[in-house]
Amino acid sequence: MEHEPTSERLLTTLERLLEMPAVDLKTTLSQAVQCVHEVLDAEKVDAFLHDPTKNTLRAIGTSDTPLSQLQIAQGLDLLPVSNGGSVVRVYMTGEPYITGHAEQDRDELLGVIQVLGVRSHIAVPITVAGERRGVLSAQSPRPEYFTQGDLCFLGAVGRWVGALAHRVELAVATAADAHQSGRRAAAEEIITVLAHELRNHLAPLRYRLDMMLRRAQKEKRSADVRDAEQGSRGLDRLASLVSDLLDAERLERGMLCMQPTQLDLVRLAQEVAQGLETAGVTVRLRGLPQLVLLLDEDRMRQVLENLVSNAIKHSPPGGTVKMEISAQIATESAQRVAIVEVSDQGPGVPSEILPHIFERFVTAGNANGLGLGLYLASRIVAAHGGTLVVSSPPNQGARFRLTLPIETEDR
Repeated sequence: MEHEPTSERLLTTLERLLEMPAVDLKTTLSQAVQCVHEVLDAEKVDAFLHDPTKNTLRAIGTSDTPLSQLQIAQGLDLLPVSNGGSVVRVYMTGEPYITGHAEQDRDELLGVIQVLGVRSHIAVPITVAGERRGVLSAQSPRPEYFTQGDLCFLGAVGRWVGALAHRVELAVATAADAHQSGRRAAAEEIITVLAHELRNHLAPLRYRLDMMLRRAQKEKRSADVRDAEQGSRGLDRLASLVSDLLDAERLERGMLCMQPTQLDLVRLAQEVAQGLETAGVTVRLRGLPQLVLLLDEDRMRQVLENLVSNAIKHSPPGGTVKMEISAQIATESAQRVAIVEVSDQGPGVPSEILPHIFERFVTAGNANGLGLGLYLASRIVAAHGGTLVVSSPPNQGARFRLTLPIETEDR
């Protein structure tokens, strides 16, 4: 037949597909099917992709022809998988399809036969990055119009369309990531600048509050003493927040200084537990009576305080936060390591948050704060040569496991 593509026309078509710019999926696929339409001289060519949210095959790319316009007007560019039909069958089975008498196909949709008047139909699966994602289809109202050569041609084009769709998706994802990274970098720069500015105002503000508190205490104004003390606690929280922001910046620049000394980790854990325990939540420490490591005391205190306060915050009233300290030989390195496990009885970490829990500015649910605590803790632990991981089985709370190498000062 005159429309049957030769090897030369196939090569020309594939070259045109390769030259198509990776714009957006709809534009690119529409250009691709229009190219196929011109080669096959088919009244309608479609690139259907599966929409998993609705379990529907949607004609993302359609040829610019009267039959395609009628298809859209009749809503036949959306094919629910549950309705069946030849296009759905190709998508489900991955098997190519050819017929010159669609009206004899008992599974074909009535709208395709009666409304569109389709008689000849060829279709092949579209595979994107190894996954079957849709169907490339060509239809004509003329009986016995397509040949096996047309089907082979469509199969070759279908593979290139899948590669083209993958290239477009990668380009769109890369552009989105670049945009998001740019926005995040700008936001982080603004936050860092604000943190530096805030720190400059904290010292004089604390001086004023301390003066007010001493004056109120001297004059025995109990209400003013209470207000000044509350203001001072609020200032402490603000100072801690500013410190976290600046620490995050120093970590990113590799400028966070460590001053390790011989430190009893158990004693430090006891101080943290006693200092953070509340009337509503008990902090229980058990394990070794003593364990001396080479650590930066202030930074390791920051890590333990973050883990324990986080566990307390997510514990139910009357709950217990457990801290367990042990030592063992690491199987992968044969080195003696210290292990601190902090677990709570709360709802646990949401599954969608769990893979990102140690990233900056990640918070779970309605949690307060900027989401820097666990990020800082993980990076401080890494600077000590250790690891910090989390496990959170459904409805069993969260368990943070801190592992640190045990080494001496002269090692």
